[in-house]
Amino acid sequence: MYPYQIVRSRRKTVSLEIRPDCSVLVRAPLRMREADIRDFVLRHQDWLDRHMPQVQARQRPEPTREQAEALIQRARDILPGKVAHYADIMGVTPTGITVTGARTRFGSCSPKNRLCFSWRLMAYPEAAIDYVVVHELAHIRHRNHSPAFHGFVASVLPDHLERRKLLKQSPDFSPFSPKE
Repeated sequence: MYPYQIVRSRRKTVSLEIRPDCSVLVRAPLRMREADIRDFVLRHQDWLDRHMPQVQARQRPEPTREQAEALIQRARDILPGKVAHYADIMGVTPTGITVTGARTRFGSCSPKNRLCFSWRLMAYPEAAIDYVVVHELAHIRHRNHSPAFHGFVASVLPDHLERRKLLKQSPDFSPFSPKE
């Protein structure tokens, strides 16, 4: 059985969650007995066995401090030019660019059209970086992920689905590796 942490709250049901760091979390009602929680986890062992490898595969390694600094500098050097290039092609105008340390999102677009990009994106191939830039710029015109949004992205990057798949790969934090 996997070790697990219990979080009790004023809920009526018990639930099981595999966290991104592969720890197991049980959310349980305040008065649920420890033995009942243990039985619940044991009954769901097959579910844990099936899903734990998927969560483990999604884990992304963390860069060293030196690698992170190199990627931050690369983001500051490269992203403004890419944003300007694609913004011109797409006929949109972002109000600014911010480089962040976000771990769960490669990019975002604020309601005021300010774009944020995680420096972690710079560990991916150029084709993936371009996809995220175009994706976020498309949000200036389409605030959702509607068919019109995807059509707009496809009009700029017809191979956007293949580029998006590149983001599922493990990142390469080596600052001197060639980027495709």
